[in-house]
Amino acid sequence: MKKVFIIFASSAFMFASCGDSSTPAAEAPATEAAAPAEAPAEIVEEAGPITLNAGDDMKYDISEIEVKEGQTVKLTLHHTGKSPVTAMGHNFVLLAAGTDLDAFAKAAIAAKDNDYIPKEMEKDVVAHTKTIGGGETTEIEFTAPAKGTYDFLCSFPGHSGSMRGKFIVK
Repeated sequence: MKKVFIIFASSAFMFASCGDSSTPAAEAPATEAAAPAEAPAEIVEEAGPITLNAGDDMKYDISEIEVKEGQTVKLTLHHTGKSPVTAMGHNFVLLAAGTDLDAFAKAAIAAKDNDYIPKEMEKDVVAHTKTIGGGETTEIEFTAPAKGTYDFLCSFPGHSGSMRGKFIVK
């Protein structure tokens, strides 16, 4: 946002110093109105795909993800390990605000047939990937929720202790 403001301020200064003095001052707001048109382009450039890697060491390579409210989030989960899904499966589960991560992880243990997403807690999930094994990749796309800080985890049994992070929406 600073970048956009600096570009705008520089442009406004150049226009003010280069224009002739016969231009009415009432036209100045028209230059300011151009700034919002630049802002969305800047936001789009900042918003890129997110790649989250997880291996046989039961760790995500990123523990904090930051996005903007309403942004389309494209997340790729890549399992960098070699273990099969049955032994070392990984997923990405973004929990709704106020959801108890530990309670969710405990309930997920019994949800093998539902990709380790407890059916009774599906309403507490904003988005999730399927569970994958070594060498596999999966992708999801979803809209970032309201501003706030959310928890994410791998819900494969026993993984949430070390595979968790914060999803920050600004």
